Amino acid sequence: MENLLGEFFGTLVLIVFGAGVCACNTLTKSKGQNGGWICITVGWGFAVTLGVFTATTLGAPQGDLNPAVTLGKMMIGIYTLPQFLATSAVQILGGICGAAVVWLAYLPHWRETEDKGAKLGIFCTAPAIRNYPLNFLCEFIASFFLMFIIWMIFSKQVGAIPAGLGPYLVGVLIWALGLSLGGPTGYAMNPARDLGPRIAHAILPIAGKGGNDWEYAWIPVLAPMAGALFAYVVAAVFSVF
Repeated sequence: MENLLGEFFGTLVLIVFGAGVCACNTLTKSKGQNGGWICITVGWGFAVTLGVFTATTLGAPQGDLNPAVTLGKMMIGIYTLPQFLATSAVQILGGICGAAVVWLAYLPHWRETEDKGAKLGIFCTAPAIRNYPLNFLCEFIASFFLMFIIWMIFSKQVGAIPAGLGPYLVGVLIWALGLSLGGPTGYAMNPARDLGPRIAHAILPIAGKGGNDWEYAWIPVLAPMAGALFAYVVAAVFSVF
């Protein structure tokens, strides 16, 4: 139960700071409007670090915040299938609630912002060039390197990492992935990060909102899962575990 509580609040914190930096950079009359891609990628890196600290402190020692990461760890025996399903569910729920917090924090700005697509983009990802097979490929590649490099950082070959350092290293990894591979699709890499806030966008009374782009929504759910599974295969070949 504590693991689920930690994953819920950790993912909530992830989205408050992650979607929050997108709102700050996007919404009309925000003091941070037009801050740019560097601000967004740094913000998401910080968001992951803070979310992992929150998750671990509240009883989730793995601090996944991401069903794709949880799936990868299930493959090496950290989770059972029922634990994976329950953890993924609370991660998505945390994503929904975190997005609701961002909506409340920027409440007067939604009505001032006319661009419906920009408002949706605060909650979830969309491709810069819409080509579903290639969009899937990009998310697959980014998610592969997310899971693969996590295993490199925490591998037995590297050895024990000083207590408290791991979340910072993962935050740097997220920052690097955003800078390097985030351009084509917005580097979702996480079904809870994308689907949870997308559901929040659908159900919240956001002023002047448009559609939810459900036609694209399957990609940031399935591609990260596939990327994490392939990362497991490659890491297993090199006997990382």
